[in-house]
Amino acid sequence: RIVGEGIAGFADVDRILREAAGFRMGPFELLDLTGLDVSHPVMKSIYDQYYQEPRFRPSPITRQRLAAGLLGRKSGRGFYVYRDGKAEVPAEDAPPPRTDVPVWVSRRNVEAATRVTALLESLGARLDRGDTPGAGSLCLVLPLGEDATTGALAEGLDPARTLALDPLALDGRRTLMRTPLTQREMRDAAWALFAADGTPVTVINDSPGFVVQRVLATIVNIGCDIAQQRVATAEDIDRAVTLGLGYPKGPLALGDALGARTVLAILDAIHDFYRDPRYRPSPWLVRRARLGVSLLTPEN
Repeated sequence: RIVGEGIAGFADVDRILREAAGFRMGPFELLDLTGLDVSHPVMKSIYDQYYQEPRFRPSPITRQRLAAGLLGRKSGRGFYVYRDGKAEVPAEDAPPPRTDVPVWVSRRNVEAATRVTALLESLGARLDRGDTPGAGSLCLVLPLGEDATTGALAEGLDPARTLALDPLALDGRRTLMRTPLTQREMRDAAWALFAADGTPVTVINDSPGFVVQRVLATIVNIGCDIAQQRVATAEDIDRAVTLGLGYPKGPLALGDALGARTVLAILDAIHDFYRDPRYRPSPWLVRRARLGVSLLTPEN
């Protein structure tokens, strides 16, 4: 869905989830490995068996590519093109030259603002520490589940000077999000600044939840729903995912690492924006977030 909405390219999604979230393989690399002739029918079967539950609705992209014979490695072309069994990965653009633009950081999320301000200081940024941004300052918002436009409007910021930074992914790879009106000069200034220490940066279009937030929150939510339906215990769900998919953590442990309330806030914001039941929070997640207990906590 992220690719279908024009938020980011498939190679960018894979890079972000590998380098910022610790995935062994990105989702499109995994689809190419398993083959769409296997993956799409499985997704459709799950969707049908759960009475068209929106969470499991397959993407039109996989159906279209399956029909075109773009199966993945086995056909020599899928989301990637393969030469001698090796994927040809699209090259990334180099960061633009750095400019000395003052940076104002939103304080709506105090914890995130503290971490990002410390990062900016280490990068040698010229900080605008005013209560409101100066006339020429780059405005940086740090949303959870929201898009850059919503973050800018919530604080009365100029969307032409505003970008969002994913506060959950500051190491490995950083993700910046522009509003539809963000000036190229501001985008380039932020891009160059956050790449100054050699950390790769991806700039995406406006999107509730970035890439890491949306994907991780959805994974946690589906894991919670499996536990809620008593398909398996929380421990067995995590064990199956770590062993079967090579994820760094199972979905319930991942939710605990992010914080159940954080995951719930991300899903609530995305669900509010799209009105899509795909992002409806699981009762398992909602209750444990409200109680302040681990997502691995079983029913008593």
